[in-house]
Amino acid sequence: MSKIIRTYNLYFAWIISVMALMGSLYFSEIMGFEPCKLCWFQRICMYPLVILLGMAAYRGDDHIVPYARVLSSIGMVLSLFHYLEQKIPGMQDILPCTTGIPCSGQYINWLGFITIPFLALVAFGCITVLLSVGEKKAL
Repeated sequence: MSKIIRTYNLYFAWIISVMALMGSLYFSEIMGFEPCKLCWFQRICMYPLVILLGMAAYRGDDHIVPYARVLSSIGMVLSLFHYLEQKIPGMQDILPCTTGIPCSGQYINWLGFITIPFLALVAFGCITVLLSVGEKKAL
């Protein structure tokens, strides 16, 4: 199993990024949830990963991994901050939203802890781990 993950890590990371892209578009375009400022920053980190990881997986090119890992790590930090801002009342005052949708708002709250930033955090975390455990190919 771990050999499969190491061999096809770019494909798995690409599939996760595509699912995250489709999920974010579903929530905003079909469900009508307007994204807040932090959601937009997370999208800025996720959307390029779909193209970068897709091309890298198709070509079998591991040279993109360090750049994709940086994007996914930044997205993971943003998602974690956003999630903490939603769940910890004192965090809402650190970066208050002045206009538009408040970043502390929760459109979904499944099982009491699964929110949209949590879903993004899981996606970014999985992508980061997959890019870190990939099989090193000979240059």
